[in-house]
Amino acid sequence: MFLFLCLSAMLILGVVGCHRTPDEVLIRQAVDTAAKATEQVDASALTGQLTDDFDGHSGEMTRQDIGNLLRVARFRGETLHAVLGPVEVEPRGDRYVADFTVTLTSGGRLFPSELGVYKVETAWRRDGRDWRCYEATWTQQL
Repeated sequence: MFLFLCLSAMLILGVVGCHRTPDEVLIRQAVDTAAKATEQVDASALTGQLTDDFDGHSGEMTRQDIGNLLRVARFRGETLHAVLGPVEVEPRGDRYVADFTVTLTSGGRLFPSELGVYKVETAWRRDGRDWRCYEATWTQQL
């Protein structure tokens, strides 16, 4: 009986250990983490989803720019809300593209012209064991 229990436990651990979360799910989770970081006005959590060489909107924003924007918002006591639409993830070779809409609202005055609905396209690559966004473009819809 003891041998049976040991073999069963090893089999269960082997199956659990072999389970790997699909890349598409990991990227959706990273997008969700970035949205939550925005709502929490947490610059470190948001920039943690970006590569060091992140290119935002064709050179308009770097990883540092985005972090600084959130730091200023936190310093001023701003509240931000980011509501994501469905996230579509598509492989492109060894990288991925994730498209989604996001609605940004604020309880403060720092971002009035930047609020609204955006169509966002993000590009992702593996960075160690994690997926990080290395490029993003956005177009304000409303």
